[in-house]
Amino acid sequence: MAQHAPPARGARLGRAVGARTGSGSTESTVNGVVLLLPGASRFSPGPMRPLARALARAGGAEGLVTHVVVHGGDSAREEQAGWAADEAVRRYGDVPVCLAGYDAGGLAALRAAGHGAVNSVVLIAPCLAAAAARDDSPEPVKQLSGRQVLIVHGTNDARSDPEASFRLAARAKKANRSTCRFEVHSDGHGLREHQPEVVALAVDFILGAVASGRYSRPVTDALAAPPPLGLRMPLASGFGRSLRR
Repeated sequence: MAQHAPPARGARLGRAVGARTGSGSTESTVNGVVLLLPGASRFSPGPMRPLARALARAGGAEGLVTHVVVHGGDSAREEQAGWAADEAVRRYGDVPVCLAGYDAGGLAALRAAGHGAVNSVVLIAPCLAAAAARDDSPEPVKQLSGRQVLIVHGTNDARSDPEASFRLAARAKKANRSTCRFEVHSDGHGLREHQPEVVALAVDFILGAVASGRYSRPVTDALAAPPPLGLRMPLASGFGRSLRR
């Protein structure tokens, strides 16, 4: 019998949604795992709840299963994200894992991206440490090598400096060409004004990175464009309404 990976001092995986994972199903029905890493406050969930619902709808047919990583205890969030990736491998085998984080969860996803099972990372309004945001002590980016990377940030974010994530993206692009960043003009930290577009963008990217290998034209263009163009790609109003995969 397989042994459970020990929790990272309080972390656990929420209920699986998406691909068939209940009794009577087999692990072969799961082709990829998305781990959603929420922000620091449950009162400011950002777009993570609608993203979980959208992935459940769109990802099931692609064999994707989604879990929210429920944080607890006093261990570092990136340690809990690493444990969650270990647990995904234990449950579903050798399948690609996407870490998608918002706010503090975005920073955790960035720091845990070097896990061997992780093939893609989505950072939504990531809260970088103060020193890293000033580039006095920049966050490492070598762990992003070989991963597909998407960063999304509102230009009016008063809590997490969007220019800090741009500088992070610029350094990441040098280490990994498969990096793009979208700017959500006039939106704040919670990305409430353009939440449907942000969710559609994240779903399109995750499905392409983990399952189909195909992206919408805006994502393809952003990945291919040299900096700074592909790192300041505006997220168009209505993105996702007429996507054809």
